[in-house]
This record gives sequence, C-alpha cells and structure tokens, in this order.
Amino acid sequence: MARLDEHEIGYVLRDLPKWQIEYGKLVRDYIFADFQAAMDFVNKVAAIAESADHHPDIDIRFNHVRLGLISHDIDGLTQRDVKLATRIDREIV
Repeated sequence: MARLDEHEIGYVLRDLPKWQIEYGKLVRDYIFADFQAAMDFVNKVAAIAESADHHPDIDIRFNHVRLGLISHDIDGLTQRDVKLATRIDREIV
C-alpha cells in the first residue's frame, strides 16, 4: 500500500475533522466520564482493529484515550489508517 502524500493527507483531515497529524501519525483524543467508559471504548476499538488486521497505538490515562494510526511497515500514513479511523468514527463514536 502506498504512503499518502501531503495533498492526500489534507483531504483526510478535511474528511476526519476530529483527527490531526502529530509526528507523522493520525491521532485523536477522547475523553470519557470514567475509566470504565474509556476501557469499554478501547475494547470496541480493539475488536475493529483486529478484524481489520491493523492496530492503532493506544494510550490510556484514566478517562483519556489517545489513538494513533500509522502504517509501521512503510513508516507513514496509508489508506489502511484512513479506513480504520473512519470505521472508529462511524461504528463507535
């Protein structure tokens, strides 16, 4: 799968406005009412990621979850990352 160029990344950010680029990763922060709600969300993300065979970096801090997407095999963003972010937004959030 090909790495997205800057022009393509611009379209991604327009289509996924709650996501941003940080250090080459597509990232989004989520805040929940409590730890249990955060963990419920993470478990839903894990199920989607497993079915897609593409796994995000996940940072959990009590009720704050940060997801980071990057295609590690090419050290950049690809359509796999965009598809996973879109599924998370559509199916969970």
